[in-house]
Amino acid sequence: MVYVFLADGFEEIEALAPVDFLRRAGVDVKTVAIKDKTAVGAHNITVNADVNINNIALNDDVEAVILPGGMPGSQNLYDNTKVHEAIDFANDNNKLVCAICAAPFILGRKGLLNGREATCFPGFENELSGAIVKNEGVVKSENIITAQGAGVAWEFGERIARELVGHEKSQKILLGLQWKK
Repeated sequence: MVYVFLADGFEEIEALAPVDFLRRAGVDVKTVAIKDKTAVGAHNITVNADVNINNIALNDDVEAVILPGGMPGSQNLYDNTKVHEAIDFANDNNKLVCAICAAPFILGRKGLLNGREATCFPGFENELSGAIVKNEGVVKSENIITAQGAGVAWEFGERIARELVGHEKSQKILLGLQWKK
């Protein structure tokens, strides 16, 4: 199970491109609204989430948590104690903790990036406390995957899928999408 957390003000592409990619890969993905059952993105796109955060289970079935960026979406995620519980559970159990755009600041503030390579949307580097900041689209360091922003949302989704279903399957999906880079 992969949980993608949605808070009002989230960047739609950063949330939904990885959801799409992971579902194509056969991964069980649930979008999770942190209030009610919907979230309104940064560009006024309303998404009906699969589940409300109060109804998720933090157990052995969890393979990853994903934090989309966007503002104030990232701040809204940071302000939610249940999001912190999910991040802590995933990290403590060596599951993937994935954040894109502004959202890596959440991991930095939590001290999860100490000594690890990470990236983020330009301007948030100072929030990546203790990280070895890389100017790369997508960075994996141990169980943490970070990405710069919407322009690399497919690559972010592919990198997560690669960890969960393998390189061969993730590359096959990219070829089927006519991805050229």
